[in-house]
Amino acid sequence: MGKLARLFKRSLLLILLLLIIVAGYLGYDIRKNVKHVMTFEAEVEEAVKENNIPEYKNVILAIIYTESKGRADDLMQSSESVYGQRHMIGTTKESIDAGVAYLAQSVEKAEAAGCDQWTAVQAYNFGLDYIEFVKERGGKNTVRLAEEYSRDVLAPLLGNDEQKMYRYYRPQAVFHNGGFLYRNGGNMFYADIVKMNMQFIKWLK
Repeated sequence: MGKLARLFKRSLLLILLLLIIVAGYLGYDIRKNVKHVMTFEAEVEEAVKENNIPEYKNVILAIIYTESKGRADDLMQSSESVYGQRHMIGTTKESIDAGVAYLAQSVEKAEAAGCDQWTAVQAYNFGLDYIEFVKERGGKNTVRLAEEYSRDVLAPLLGNDEQKMYRYYRPQAVFHNGGFLYRNGGNMFYADIVKMNMQFIKWLK
């Protein structure tokens, strides 16, 4: 085996070792976050029953994972939907109660419009007007529709008339467009990220 071939082989082994180390660390970190989120399972279960959406318990847990990994008082980032601004919620219970109530509104509106449940989940991030947008375009949430709404509706509404974007290094974004979101346009990958985090919870809780 030539010197160049040996060097190439060693480089491949080093890269493989680094990938294994990174994967191990990420797996450990994800498991730790899931365990932390699951400490709120009883409160979530009570809230989804009160709001008549018990089948959405794991969706709510995945939203908590997505929004805060269970490491903030406003677990579900509910403040804006309740008060119209951030940092107004100071307890985990208030956040869960408000967040579950808002998702329940979204689910009810999506069902009435004939839209799928992931439209309701995406609307948790975009706002309830997104549901009518999806209804008029087939009733099923997709990243393509979410991107259109983010770029053409939400971002301009909140002052981004020039389609400015910023870096967002999540796998969903990297594979879709190289890793970008529209400024002031919410997160067009939100429903897919919640789906992914539901799987983490299913596997690791």
